[in-house]
Amino acid sequence: MLQLFLPLFLLLVAVTSNLATAIKKRPPQTLSRGWGDDITWVQTYEEGLYKAKKSNKPLMVIHHLEECQYCDELKKVFAENEEIQAMADKDFIMLNLMHETTDKNLAPDGKYVPRIMFVDPSMTVRADIAGKYSNRLYTYEPKDIQYLIQNMKKSKRLLPVEL
Repeated sequence: MLQLFLPLFLLLVAVTSNLATAIKKRPPQTLSRGWGDDITWVQTYEEGLYKAKKSNKPLMVIHHLEECQYCDELKKVFAENEEIQAMADKDFIMLNLMHETTDKNLAPDGKYVPRIMFVDPSMTVRADIAGKYSNRLYTYEPKDIQYLIQNMKKSKRLLPVEL
């Protein structure tokens, strides 16, 4: 009887161990969600507004979805660009959201993704700092990364003049 159960037991162990290695576990999610692990990210829009006001830095809000091809393409270019990563970490309060906020000013032309907007420390959404597309004012494509860098610099430059 033992001779019958031992091979079955070993077969069961082999199958379950192979099954366990076949199931891929997702890596733990950080607040960066792949946009830049060396950047300090805030968790909520309210926290971002508070820290922007307190630090006198602009808040950069990135709206995206997890299973969005366009978001993933922009995220990859964003995360690999050293200039953006350095500026984002040093000069901005950073927030990436996979859901909409209650602030309707963050969706002046619709709720599409990816969408990147800037909020100055006086808690004013900078609708004047937009991307290149008239039908999606606040979207950027991977090829527009230099335009995004210009808008990040513009957001920083406007601070001392206007506040």
